[in-house]
Amino acid sequence: MKILTASQIRACDEYTISSTGITSDMLMERAAAKCVSWLRDNLPRESLFVVLCGMGNNGGDGLVIARMLQRNGYGIKAFLLKTGQRMSADCSLNLQRMQAAGKELITEVPEGTFITDIPEHIIVIDAILGTGLSRPIGGWLSEFVTRINQLPNRKIAIDMPTGLMADAAPGTTDVILKANDTLSFQFRKRSFLHPEGGPYTGEVHLLDIGLDRQWIDNAHTNYHITQLQDIERIYRPRQPFSHKGSYGSAWLCGGSHGKMGAMVLAASAAVRTGAGLTNLLIPECGYNILQTAVPEAMALTSGVNNITNLITHSRATAIGIGPGMGTHAATAYALEAFLPQCTIPLVLDADALNIIAERGLQTQIPAGSIITPHPKEYARLFGDHGDSMNRVDNARIQAMHYNIIIVLKDRHTAVINTDGACWYNTTGNAGMARGGSGDVLTGIITALLAQGYTPWQAAQMGVYLHGLAGDKAAAVHSMEAMCASDIIAHLGAAFRSFAREKA
Repeated sequence: MKILTASQIRACDEYTISSTGITSDMLMERAAAKCVSWLRDNLPRESLFVVLCGMGNNGGDGLVIARMLQRNGYGIKAFLLKTGQRMSADCSLNLQRMQAAGKELITEVPEGTFITDIPEHIIVIDAILGTGLSRPIGGWLSEFVTRINQLPNRKIAIDMPTGLMADAAPGTTDVILKANDTLSFQFRKRSFLHPEGGPYTGEVHLLDIGLDRQWIDNAHTNYHITQLQDIERIYRPRQPFSHKGSYGSAWLCGGSHGKMGAMVLAASAAVRTGAGLTNLLIPECGYNILQTAVPEAMALTSGVNNITNLITHSRATAIGIGPGMGTHAATAYALEAFLPQCTIPLVLDADALNIIAERGLQTQIPAGSIITPHPKEYARLFGDHGDSMNRVDNARIQAMHYNIIIVLKDRHTAVINTDGACWYNTTGNAGMARGGSGDVLTGIITALLAQGYTPWQAAQMGVYLHGLAGDKAAAVHSMEAMCASDIIAHLGAAFRSFAREKA
């Protein structure tokens, strides 16, 4: 699914209007009808509504919604906030229609006035400002939104919460209406997918308002959302006449005293993800632990310090380095010697990334490698770029510059290809925000690489699979009680989702 900018969405609206012969107010009616349909399907029949409308097209949407709700027998009251000197043509038209339906249904709210007595059982619909916003709100409107946020009422934003911009992450002092639900027209906006903006949207519900499909298909964007159908195209079911050699040899390198659990998780994930052989290069202190915890894996105890031997003395089809490895000088020296020689598909995580950052080895990362940093690891590698949206934009530059794939871990992990294309992942949940989840991801991606998936396929599918298994684990154990090993335990259920759809 494409993520378009606010200006692209406006252009798509305009093209839809011109190519289909409908008017802009007819498109507004269509969008409002979709909102009202969602409200009818998801809220009690006796619901009462206050609709807060601005003077632009988002306000026009709100006025149409209010009129349609009233026509369907709901109790409503609309308020038109005088947020500027000019009203959009479609907002003005729908204000007239609203007044014709009943002047008592709408009240104008002049600047400096506040609404303070909305009973808490009434649902507040936010249609004040939409995608046209290009700077933080201030003054009276800022205080108005602050007071609305203090109300306990359920709040539903139309297209976007007021104060949130589509294409930029908000600052820490920006005032934004905090919605319980956002009814977003046709597309997710990019700011919804970042930790600065996402908390304001609540649950996002995409409403197809019939924008021109050909225009959307032809629109260029560097940003996408990974969907199940994308993974279905990548996924290759196992073939009946195959053997363990058909599915590659994954090598995982890491572990140190007190941190062998990271390798247990990575190895277990690689086994569950289908690697034909899972091999471990670990220190002596981890031998009994790994052989007991993951009997399906084979272990060498020459340690990560001898990692260069993998290049000439193994049949590795993929290597994953970093979980629990530590950053001791001998380990760092071994990794520094290994990187320029490695021609095997490679995943770098955790302490491998920390060593690269400390020693300035970014140029030594082999082309086509996958790195999986969390935000702090990314900052060590490539600098602090402020908000998470800027960080993703910089990661696109770095991925193209170093010819690598970057898996930038976050609530909606961004998987960035060597050509700078960015795919946000929407599987996963807050229950995965705990130690060990990243080690599981390393094992999953390494196993997919070992089986012959391209680095891009392994990264995109691995992140989606990891999150989907986490969702299934949370459904069983709760987000609070689940742990990283539960993600591994639910990989089978996640794979069955692909297999069922593929069939």
